[in-house]
Amino acid sequence: MSSTEIKTEKYTSKDFSSGQDVRWCPGCGDYSILAQVQRTLPNIENIVKEKVVWVSGIGCSSRFPYYMGTYGFHGIHGRAPAIATGLKIARPDLTVWVATGDGDLLSIGGNHFIHACRKNIDLKIILFNNRIYGLTKGQYSPTSEKGKVTKTSPYGSVDYPFNAISLALGSNATFVARSLDREPKHLAEMIDRAAAHKGLAFVEVYQNCNIFNDGAFELLTEKETKDDHVVILEHGKPMLFGKNKDKGIKLDGFTPVVVDLNDGRHTINDIIVHDEKDHGMVRAFILSHLTDDPNLPTPIGVFRQVFKPTYDEAMVEQIEQVKKKKGKGDLEKLLFATNTWEVSEN
Repeated sequence: MSSTEIKTEKYTSKDFSSGQDVRWCPGCGDYSILAQVQRTLPNIENIVKEKVVWVSGIGCSSRFPYYMGTYGFHGIHGRAPAIATGLKIARPDLTVWVATGDGDLLSIGGNHFIHACRKNIDLKIILFNNRIYGLTKGQYSPTSEKGKVTKTSPYGSVDYPFNAISLALGSNATFVARSLDREPKHLAEMIDRAAAHKGLAFVEVYQNCNIFNDGAFELLTEKETKDDHVVILEHGKPMLFGKNKDKGIKLDGFTPVVVDLNDGRHTINDIIVHDEKDHGMVRAFILSHLTDDPNLPTPIGVFRQVFKPTYDEAMVEQIEQVKKKKGKGDLEKLLFATNTWEVSEN
């Protein structure tokens, strides 16, 4: 096949691999995310890999575009959403993804992230959240827990961490989800759903950094503990968890509480039924803050999915309407139309 010929037959995961040596630390959770992306993309209907672009900033996760057999852009720190936004607006026919870490997206990149969310630009953002700066060898990040002891917080961090899901919801992202690196089937499902979403899709992935923050999500991933600490959000189903699915989440006013279905006082009818399509934010916000209380399980799955026109669609439509009224623009005429002046060398 020539370099300019576009493949139209069914893709495999190999088609989405660049063949480059992957240079993450052995055991890093990034491998799982890369594997699930490469396995999931071939299953997306009508995907053309020559029209897929991965954009990243700086960090371990931001090496992602090197390993994808697609176009890619390794940008500067925190700017991936801004670069991706420009790309999507200039080329609305492209499928644009962002690979980013907790330090990259939520620290220097925080401003770009919230505005990409509120504008509902048709981007897919995957946040690799290991709660640490891994590339620069273990400083606390915007998602590190309060009291975290690191090289830059030797007496414990005094910062309150960002809640990435709550931030995305508060910025009006239209698709907000979470998964785990150690749950490949669930992770693949979230990637698939993000790919199918029209609008800004945000997926937070809790992933292990076995060198600088090993075991950060151990309770959620180990066989002995995960059933009691993770609740899987499924649209239209009650929020049950535990090995025998005999515990659930009930709302006492606006306060979530855990109830035991074997206590003789509660039934399945007391349990919240998840509604990911609820346009109201209240229940999604409550779910996003379950992680604040160690007595409550951590939700994974889709917190919210709603639909509204995207920024890129609106911009293209507006340009077409103006062209119909005024004809094709002339940049030179526009620049020299009024209010121009020359600056003297003296």
